[in-house]
Amino acid sequence: MLSQTCQCAIQYVCRLKKRLSFTKSRTHNMPCEVTARFLILYGSQRGQAQSIAEEICEQANEHEFTADVFCLSNVEKYNVDSESRPVVFVVSTTGEGDPPDTAQKFVRKIKNKSLPQDSFSHLCYALLALGDTNYADFCNCGKTIDRRLQQLGAKHFYATGHADDGTGLEVVVDPWIEGLWEALKKVFANMSTADQQVAATSGSLSKNASSQENNRSDLAVDLHLLKLSERDSQKENTYESVQTETASTPLVASLKHSVPPLSELALNVPALPHSYLEVLLETASTEETAPADKEGYHEVPVSKAVQLTRDDSVKTAILLELDISEQNIVYQPGDSFEVLCPNRANEVEELLLRLGLQVQKNDAVQLHLLKNTSKKAAKVPPHIPQKASLQFILTWCVEIRSVLKKAFVRALANVTQNGSEKQRLLVLCSKEGSADYNRFVRDANVCVLDVLRAFPSCQPPLNLLFEHLPKLQPRAYSAASSSLQHPGKVHFVFNVVEFPECPEHPARTGLCTGWLADHFSSILQPPGTVPASECLDTSALPKVFLRPRPSSTFHLPGDPSVPIVMVGPGTGVAPFIGFLQQREKERQVNQEVTFGETWLFFGCRYRDKDFLFREELERFVHNGALSHLIVCFSRDEHDGGKMVNRSRYVQHNMILHAKSVADILLKDKGCLYVCGDAKNMAKDVNDTLLEIIGNELQIDKLETLKTLAGLREEKRYLQDIWS
Repeated sequence: MLSQTCQCAIQYVCRLKKRLSFTKSRTHNMPCEVTARFLILYGSQRGQAQSIAEEICEQANEHEFTADVFCLSNVEKYNVDSESRPVVFVVSTTGEGDPPDTAQKFVRKIKNKSLPQDSFSHLCYALLALGDTNYADFCNCGKTIDRRLQQLGAKHFYATGHADDGTGLEVVVDPWIEGLWEALKKVFANMSTADQQVAATSGSLSKNASSQENNRSDLAVDLHLLKLSERDSQKENTYESVQTETASTPLVASLKHSVPPLSELALNVPALPHSYLEVLLETASTEETAPADKEGYHEVPVSKAVQLTRDDSVKTAILLELDISEQNIVYQPGDSFEVLCPNRANEVEELLLRLGLQVQKNDAVQLHLLKNTSKKAAKVPPHIPQKASLQFILTWCVEIRSVLKKAFVRALANVTQNGSEKQRLLVLCSKEGSADYNRFVRDANVCVLDVLRAFPSCQPPLNLLFEHLPKLQPRAYSAASSSLQHPGKVHFVFNVVEFPECPEHPARTGLCTGWLADHFSSILQPPGTVPASECLDTSALPKVFLRPRPSSTFHLPGDPSVPIVMVGPGTGVAPFIGFLQQREKERQVNQEVTFGETWLFFGCRYRDKDFLFREELERFVHNGALSHLIVCFSRDEHDGGKMVNRSRYVQHNMILHAKSVADILLKDKGCLYVCGDAKNMAKDVNDTLLEIIGNELQIDKLETLKTLAGLREEKRYLQDIWS
């Protein structure tokens, strides 16, 4: 007799088959000369919007649609001025609410004030905006495009989605895509046959190609149903043994295990992503080093490394001094530098071992597109160089520490041999398993190596990794120096990020901060030591690859008489050290010039353990470069256990000096800069500013928000924050 679980699974499969049969019959009854085609346009900075756009294109076939997908920068491949098909926009936001580089030209075009108000009255569209609520201008690019298209007469056919990277893009993206198909069906149902024919012919595929795509889509869905049926049958066979094993010891949910009721549900599993790469390994002698000149990187020596915090501090802060005197690099205080660091050698070695490719690590890699791939817009990843060694690619080109997306988990499930392990991976990528995915994968920062450790029978081919692992991204650090004070040098400050051991992965340090700390340990000076002599042989010093990332706005005011307020607890003080070094030098050179007031709100845990740049800040106060240094210590205590200062955090001290802050911003037209943690500190400072401005002007919350927005637009409230 079948269990209730198996019966539910069979009923679920039958319902899906019935729905599939209905969809096919309805599609087959449509006029054969009409193809339901739509256009997808994306604007992406680091690849997220692009991958989502391509995923929508991929899923379109399963829902009996055909889609064309293009980057917004490829203006020669689409024309929204005359587009008759429905258009789906997927756009991210970067910097301080700016459009990604690939969308800037499009945004400039639609913001042209000379455009007639009915310029896009022909356009029906849907928009998915990506952003991060840890930053002030959440989804600003998407909102800008949406608002402007509406002003120019375009019409929504589906509600706009705003996905938050701070809580997980998939929380909004997955249901938004799921609802998109019904919205598209309604659009095409309301279009006349003639309109549909015009929309169909505006695409680039022929009718025969579309028919082939639909046939492949039917086959893919049938195979998906077959795998689902097999999986649920397999689950029935393993369910009783799991219950027997755990009769005395209740099973606890983890990365490896599901528990009831989740383990007993029929699952809505995403379709298997189409494979599209062929990987060839050739025996070759390769001697690659890191990409010194590629993409604007410079290899520079580190002339000094100093630990700024005591050994018993909660976090370890390190200052690096880089010698850029041999490079043509110009920067201002407030600019950042991107550091390209490799993946850890031990992790690359373990990954090669688990893939069974340790012997072939020095082989040259060649990538080709599979000839019969069903993936739309498939291309060889440009960040993977041809004929580089496998070890080089895994070290310098792909992000092996990246958190696994659900599509990757689904692909890994397909190459997992053990039934219970495969079932767990299917749960994690399913709609029903979203909470487990968030808890055990996304929030736990689980990467591909963690999954291979947890699921030993998972044996992915190399092409699967190259299809899903993103490009290794550089890490950005604010310059903590002024070139006037330190010509030919630039300083960085960072905390060594630590991830403690947990059931999902072993203890480890942050990819870049941990690597930097290890890489320069030979020259690291302990806290409180006198800096070493600078007459060092630079050829013998450890080196790092970096490139400048100039800021468009986070700089000192052009007029030195403008007063400024700086808020930077912990390592967030870094750019302000550069600001104050610049002001110190400018005051020495231009003694007749009037300089505005400078305020710094700084905070740390303990006065004696992690008060970064204490001597230098006190020097700035002494010589007048810094007018007011307001410091708080969040964990210092009296002997009796009471806090030394009720003002534990920077926002508390801002309230104590609310009148001065308000006068600088509202009366003296000054600037306020915030640097540091976006998730907590920056939000608290923003709320504090709202309170200060509202109380000072005696206005309601809506007017206060407008006032603060005005300060942002005037570039007088500026942030350099990270999550």
